[in-house]
Amino acid sequence: MAGKARGCHKIRGAQIRDLLDSKHNILFDCDGVIWNGEIVVAGAPEVVTLLKQQGKRVFFVTNNCTRPRENYVQKFSRLGFTDVAEEEIFSSAYCSAAYLRDVAKVQGKVFVIGCHGVQKELQDAGVPTVEDVSDAPDVSIYNFPLEPDVKAVLVGYDERFTFMKLAKACCYLRNSECLFLATDPDPWHPLRGGRITPGSGSLTAALETASSRKATVIGKPSRFMYECIASQFDLDPERSLMIGDRLETDILFGANCGLDTMLTLTGVSTLEEAQEYRDSEAPEKKDFVPDYVVDTIGDFLEALED
Repeated sequence: MAGKARGCHKIRGAQIRDLLDSKHNILFDCDGVIWNGEIVVAGAPEVVTLLKQQGKRVFFVTNNCTRPRENYVQKFSRLGFTDVAEEEIFSSAYCSAAYLRDVAKVQGKVFVIGCHGVQKELQDAGVPTVEDVSDAPDVSIYNFPLEPDVKAVLVGYDERFTFMKLAKACCYLRNSECLFLATDPDPWHPLRGGRITPGSGSLTAALETASSRKATVIGKPSRFMYECIASQFDLDPERSLMIGDRLETDILFGANCGLDTMLTLTGVSTLEEAQEYRDSEAPEKKDFVPDYVVDTIGDFLEALED
């Protein structure tokens, strides 16, 4: 549960096997856990297959909203995963569409700051959106057209983010009944060659400042992604394990949902950062501390093949 003392225990071999024996549901983040970009983490496809062969249920819970679930299936296949089904993949784009359709039951259009993955999931869910068309050259912040029936603004990762999109979203959010949602709070993402790209969280922060409103976050660490899975599959939190590479999203998500958590060191966060959170005097930092740490999920192979 959130608030419990977490150990940050580095484990391997028999310790991993004992932990997995006690779990029925394994939730993996994707980027930094089972792959980095287009490079698969060594052993990850075999780990997923072996977990399933041993009767475990495996889910993939990602804040990456850039592709729809059907494209994730293609990526899993491309990287050597042979048995990943679309219904096992829960992205922040898919969960945002589910929230708007099933929870908010939005009656009107959604103005989207986001990429193809977000637009496609909304379309598949039957959620109407404001058409993304280029403004004419003579259109400015003083005269751009506004749709009359926008009931929600959704912010996700958008490589074509513009000042005009920000301005339009601000205008829609002046209506206090217009929902303000964000796919996820990730501030940045690593790229090849040591570069980074701004994440959905940085775009959301710009709109929060400009509109003087706070977004409801759908992705990790919000509980809604877990509730989205639990609405389709019967999940017992005590028999579930969340595995991620980012302390402030993946590990906090697990803590918020009452799951045991595991940090893998193939992505963003380091063991030293986890230990700093563990040793911090600030109580709110304790939920950033994983229960367990492994160098890589490839370490599962020894435990699973015994």
